[in-house]
Amino acid sequence: MNKAKNTILSATGLVWAAIVLAPFFLVVINAAKTSAEIVISPISLPSSFSQFLTNLNNVINNQNFSFWTSFGASLLITLVTLVLLILFSSMAAWVLVRNKTWWSTLIFMMFVASMVIPFQVVMLPLLSVFRSLQSATGIKFLQSFGGLIFAYLGFGGAMSIFILHGFVKGIPLELEEAASIDGCTKAGIFFRTIFPLLQPVQVTVIILNGIWIWNDFLLPSLMLGLNGRTKTLPVAVTAFVGSFVKQWDLILAAAFLAMVPIIILFIFAQKYIIGGMVQGAIK
Repeated sequence: MNKAKNTILSATGLVWAAIVLAPFFLVVINAAKTSAEIVISPISLPSSFSQFLTNLNNVINNQNFSFWTSFGASLLITLVTLVLLILFSSMAAWVLVRNKTWWSTLIFMMFVASMVIPFQVVMLPLLSVFRSLQSATGIKFLQSFGGLIFAYLGFGGAMSIFILHGFVKGIPLELEEAASIDGCTKAGIFFRTIFPLLQPVQVTVIILNGIWIWNDFLLPSLMLGLNGRTKTLPVAVTAFVGSFVKQWDLILAAAFLAMVPIIILFIFAQKYIIGGMVQGAIK
């Protein structure tokens, strides 16, 4: 009975793995074809993988795509956002857990409620608010990295606080009391005692938000513009999409290059994702 159950579970897992990996497989094999071959037979294997290197070279050296500029922009936005998100979310989760009042509960529930609001519902009001703030303060929110990072902090903060909140509840209060007796201030208690203990769940937050920010197309296209001077990698791929002609070989080669960094990050840190989320849920 157990053998049959294991066989069914294994077969189900293989089928599910094939479904999940199918898009990545299609990107890889089509990145090694010419545009004509992709249009004729998108699911066939390439006749020669030498075309793969040719397509990658054409993408990297294409003046309209500006691969290294776009890569640097995506890297800068992702890293700065993740650092600030980890810092602010950890502080917020700690304060909300340790201050057991009605307003802390209300604020936490507001964070949780905001997670169910689709971005598409608020994207136009968001742009309107940013334009108003830009006119009133003179601070450049649109077409700037700062404005985009600020928006990411707002949209990513709710889930990050939710995950960290569950983990902080499991940290014994006695640790903070001991640190206080030793003369630590509130900041010292947080950065010397609490913050290091949050590392497992912080890695989970980094991976989940990093994948989202790196691959995001809609928010950068709205904030930076499709025709802006500097673009993130997903937005820059639109350089190969024209009104009448689509360069599928270059589009898929660019998509492959954009996927590589986040896949490497996921491979090295994926073990923390489930572990951090389970620990946070249990605690």
